[in-house]
Amino acid sequence: MTAGPPIAELQYDDAPNVDSVPGPNSRALLKKQREIDSSAVAYPEDIPVAFEEGKGATVRDVDGNTYIDMFAGIGVLNVGHANPYVLEAVHEQADKLVHTVDFPSEARLELIEKLGEIAPGNLSGNSKVVFGGPTGSDAVEASIKLAKYNTKGTGLVAFRGAYHGATSGAMSITGNKKFKGNYTPLLPDVVHAPYPNPFEQNKSPQEAVDHALEEVQAIFEDPYGGLANPAGIFVEPIQGEGGVVAPPEGFLKGLRDIADDNEVPLVFDEIQSGLGRSGRWWASEWYDVTPDVMTSAKALGGTGFPLSATIYHDDLDTWGSGDHAGTYRGHVVAMRAGTRAIEYIQEHDLLAHARDLGEYIRARLRDVGESNPHIAEVRGKGLFIGAVLVDEQGHPDGEMADAIQDYCFEHGVLIWKAGRHGNVLRLLPPLVLTEELAETALDIIVDAIESVTTETQRV
Repeated sequence: MTAGPPIAELQYDDAPNVDSVPGPNSRALLKKQREIDSSAVAYPEDIPVAFEEGKGATVRDVDGNTYIDMFAGIGVLNVGHANPYVLEAVHEQADKLVHTVDFPSEARLELIEKLGEIAPGNLSGNSKVVFGGPTGSDAVEASIKLAKYNTKGTGLVAFRGAYHGATSGAMSITGNKKFKGNYTPLLPDVVHAPYPNPFEQNKSPQEAVDHALEEVQAIFEDPYGGLANPAGIFVEPIQGEGGVVAPPEGFLKGLRDIADDNEVPLVFDEIQSGLGRSGRWWASEWYDVTPDVMTSAKALGGTGFPLSATIYHDDLDTWGSGDHAGTYRGHVVAMRAGTRAIEYIQEHDLLAHARDLGEYIRARLRDVGESNPHIAEVRGKGLFIGAVLVDEQGHPDGEMADAIQDYCFEHGVLIWKAGRHGNVLRLLPPLVLTEELAETALDIIVDAIESVTTETQRV
C-alpha cells in the first residue's frame, strides 16, 4: 500500500440506510450515559445516537443504521473514518512505542518536516513546531505564551464571534460570553474587536472590513485605546463556531499591516480551518497572508488521535528549555497518523477535490435560497460551509436549524450547527466525501429545508 485506496473504496456501500432512530441499543447507551457520565456532555442532546464504526465519510451506529457524515467529528476526520493508509502506520507504531515525551523519534521529526513543507508563505522552511497538550486549546495557550514571551506584553487582541477553546487563556480570547461567564475572571487585558461579517452587520464587504480594521488600529494607536501593553493579535482566518464566516478580502492583510506596524505577532487559529478543510492547506492561503504563529489540532492527529501543534516563525524561537511543556507532546502514534493523513491528502489531490465539491454543495444550497427566503446566505471555502437560516422577519432562527438537523438525522445524514444564535447549518464533511455521497446528502438536506420551512409557514 503506497498511498492507500481511492476515496470511493473507503465508504459503506449502503449509506444512508436508517430505520427508526435512535434505535434500542442507542437508547440504552444514551440512558446509561445520562446516569454515569458528566452533565457537561452536550453533543447527544442534538443527535441522540451511539456510534459503533465508520468508514470514510460514512458511519454506523450500534443498531446498524448507516449515515453520511457531514461533520466529521467537528472537523477532526479530514481523511475520513478508519482510513486504511493512516491505520496501517498507526498499528505498526502502536505495536512498538506510543509515548516519548519530547525525546526524538522518526515519527516526531517526520511530522515536523511535513508541517514545514506545507506551511504557508514564508513559514515554509522558516518555521519551528512546538507540541504540547492534546487539544486545540493547548495550542492556543502555547501561542499566547509565545507572544507574551517575545513581546513582554500582556494585552491580547481577539475578535467577536471567535472560538479558541475551553482552557483559561483560550476562553479569554473566545467571544462567547455565556460559554465563559461562570469562569471569570480570566486573563486581564483582552479586547475583542469586530470581525467583518457583512450579512449580520448589514454592511458592504468593504464597509465591514474598514470598520473592523479601524477598531483594531484604534486599540493599538489611539492614546485612549485602552490596551497599554499589547502582545499579539489572535484571529481565525475563517470563523467556525461563529458561523463559518469567511472574511472579505483585505481584512487579514490589514491585520498583517497593523501587527507589523506595532511589532506584535499575528496569530492565526487554524484548528478547524486548517489541513485542507478550506480547499487549501491553510485558510490563510486564500488571502495570501502569512501569520507569525499558527495553531493546529483536530485533523492533525490523522484519524481522530489527540494532537496539537503551534507552528511559528524561526525568529520567535527565543524561549529556553522547558519554557513550554506538556505530557502528551510525544504521542508518536498520533504523529505517525498525522504524517500519513497529509500524505493521503497530497496523493489523492484532496485539496482540489474539496474546492470542487464545496462549490457544488454551496451552489445546491444557493439554488434553494433563490426560492426560499429562509436561506439568507450561503458561505465558506472548500468543505467548510455554512447556510444561514432566518424566520419570516429575517431574524436568526435557531429552532429551524434544530428541526433541519433532526430531519437529516432521521433520514441518515449528520449535520451540525454554528453561529451566535445557532442558526447556521455547518457542513464539515471529511475531505474523502465522494461526489455521489455529496449529491445524496444534499438531496436530503434540501428536502429537510423545504419540509421544515414549509411547516413553519403553515404554523
